[in-house]
Amino acid sequence: MKTIFTTLAVFGLTMGISAQDQQSDSIVGKTIVLDEALISGVRVTKESPVTFSNLKKEEFASRNLGQDIPILMNFLPGVVTTTDAGAGIGYTGIRVRGSDATRVNVTINGIPYNDAESQGTFWVNMPDFASSTESLQLQRGVGTSTNGAGAFGASLNVLTDAVSDEAYAQVSSSIGSFNTLKNNVKFSTGLLNDHIEISGRLSKIKSDGYIDRASSNLESYFLQGAYKDDNTLIKALLFGGHEITYQAWYGTPLVRIKNDEAGVEQFIADNFLSDAEAENLRNSDRRYNYYTYENEEDNYKQDHAQLLWNEKISENWSTNIAVHYTNGRGYFEQYRVEDDFATYDFAPITINGEEVNTTDLIRRRWLDNDFYGTVFSANYTNEKLNLIFGGGWNTYEGAHFGEVIWARYAGNGEIRDRYYDDDSKKTDFNLYTKANYKLDGQWSLFGDLQYRTVGYSANGDETGLVDDTFNFFNPKAGITFDANKNNNFYFSYAVANREPNRNDYESGNPKSEKLNDFELGWRYVSSDTQINTNVYYMNYKDQLVLTGELNDVGAPLRANVGDSYRMGLEVDANINLGDKFILKPNVALSTNKNKDFVFQRDGVLQNLGNTNISFSPSFVAGNMLSYLPSPNLQFSLFSKFVGKQYMGNIDSEGSVLDAYSQTDLNIQYVIETNSFIKNIVLSGLVNNILNKEYISNGYFYTFDDTWSDPNATTTIEGAGYYPQAGTNFLLGATINF
Repeated sequence: MKTIFTTLAVFGLTMGISAQDQQSDSIVGKTIVLDEALISGVRVTKESPVTFSNLKKEEFASRNLGQDIPILMNFLPGVVTTTDAGAGIGYTGIRVRGSDATRVNVTINGIPYNDAESQGTFWVNMPDFASSTESLQLQRGVGTSTNGAGAFGASLNVLTDAVSDEAYAQVSSSIGSFNTLKNNVKFSTGLLNDHIEISGRLSKIKSDGYIDRASSNLESYFLQGAYKDDNTLIKALLFGGHEITYQAWYGTPLVRIKNDEAGVEQFIADNFLSDAEAENLRNSDRRYNYYTYENEEDNYKQDHAQLLWNEKISENWSTNIAVHYTNGRGYFEQYRVEDDFATYDFAPITINGEEVNTTDLIRRRWLDNDFYGTVFSANYTNEKLNLIFGGGWNTYEGAHFGEVIWARYAGNGEIRDRYYDDDSKKTDFNLYTKANYKLDGQWSLFGDLQYRTVGYSANGDETGLVDDTFNFFNPKAGITFDANKNNNFYFSYAVANREPNRNDYESGNPKSEKLNDFELGWRYVSSDTQINTNVYYMNYKDQLVLTGELNDVGAPLRANVGDSYRMGLEVDANINLGDKFILKPNVALSTNKNKDFVFQRDGVLQNLGNTNISFSPSFVAGNMLSYLPSPNLQFSLFSKFVGKQYMGNIDSEGSVLDAYSQTDLNIQYVIETNSFIKNIVLSGLVNNILNKEYISNGYFYTFDDTWSDPNATTTIEGAGYYPQAGTNFLLGATINF
């Protein structure tokens, strides 16, 4: 029983206790094994003045039935998640403290994972990656220096599977709503000759999705070879995935969500829908999907290779070095109605005496990119000092091109003619030094200095000719006070800078952005209660906030807003209620404002004063209540509440996303067999058990009405929404050998 409680107690611990801490009744030291040493350069412990959460695989295993990593993180403090298809499989997104995924730095084994150009994180490219994840750490705010783009809301570090001393095999299957099916197999040879291990995983996930036609067909693999002795750990990893995902990013209009039939007809007229589009809208409900072409889908492959080497040189010194390579290639296929010939360099043609310069066609928009480089660190420790030197050098080379694979009228065009063919390159080099020095038994000082230089060039029609270089200096400092074995206080100040992404250049001439982050926290730990409380103030200059609009492939657009800030309070707890119950509540209160926001409405430039930053709810709360009637049986009730938020920055009522709540039930039962089969684990997850109709995401846009009058100055607003599924379930079984 004690083992089960210890395992559960780690879930979502933002108490500042690292995942490696062995004590449960006091704030004391840590034990780091070789696998965890691989990412010691980018992770923190309670000795650092950083706000963070740790999540180990044991805590999400019972819910790991096919949904992506962001969905498994949904109940952590300050986290809001969403999914295009409405059921957690396919395209998923995460926001932390109101900052979207392009502003959450993600590393895998210390190696950058965010797409270098868009800065987004596409978990759909690595389906079922949670099944090969040992642990993750979410640092809220700037956090500590890491590799890749600066953390402007949070940083997430993922550690892949640890070396297993014992051989094992595992077969898992799950089924669920919307024809969801997941199958995977895992294995490990255990340590051969006490030094070498080979392990791997194969996975396949299929789902129809909640939204009409928003299907996912996903495959992935993970292969690891490892060598270890007392002082050395070397890992060679190959992992990747192939996703075919039907698009659902266009969203659902409000009239369809409200089942407003009269409004549907007005929407058809106002938006000049074709007969086929109008019929699709009339015959749908809140699961409406604008797209009906059978291959309106992403088809993308991504493969990763990593070589990691940790060496303990002496009792005081250790080093880490990693080299990596990622190749991604694939396309987004679209059916287009009456596109202009000029877009594709088609020559006009004459049919029945009339000139034709538009056509229906099918196009593929391709990405073919390579990402490679190295990250490294050296660590010196003694009784008072923990010193880390590190950095990284990474290069991205991307090819963007478009092909027409069918056209009703093609003029002088040939199949697979490229109507655009662009290249881009990004280099990223950083060096950092971190030190934590214990002044005495209670006080510790923390310092972190990072220099980062970024070069980006592109030649696209959408971006224009780009050749930019950015040089950033990111200092961080803090202090930690251990009042006694149970109470820990910290204060920190951190600076972060980051460069614009590719889509920002499409919108004009963007500026780099700067963040000053202040964090003040208190941690309390006893044998049956852990509490973490922190307040923060994040002051931005030229923050690139989401405008609410999307580009023509569904990517969110951003714009510099001058001065802005985020200020908040976060509290979470882990409370053992007797021998059988565990309670883990959390709450995040915040205010998120653009200062003196300027907007052109009805042809007039207006100062709207301080407005709410888009997609930044002021109240987010979560809770987990677990009941363990026996060592092999566990019931957990998860709840989430997300307050009202705006999808734009002008505080328009037309941009409001209403507050919503979600409650999930998770059950796990372990059958011990004591035979060739070690055990069988049965899991069940009922999402949204109260069958709430809620919307977790959307988009908002404005434009001047020039359809009827070219000189019109009336500003029109519009929005689309991503409704999430009602009550749905996943059932799984895992056989361990």
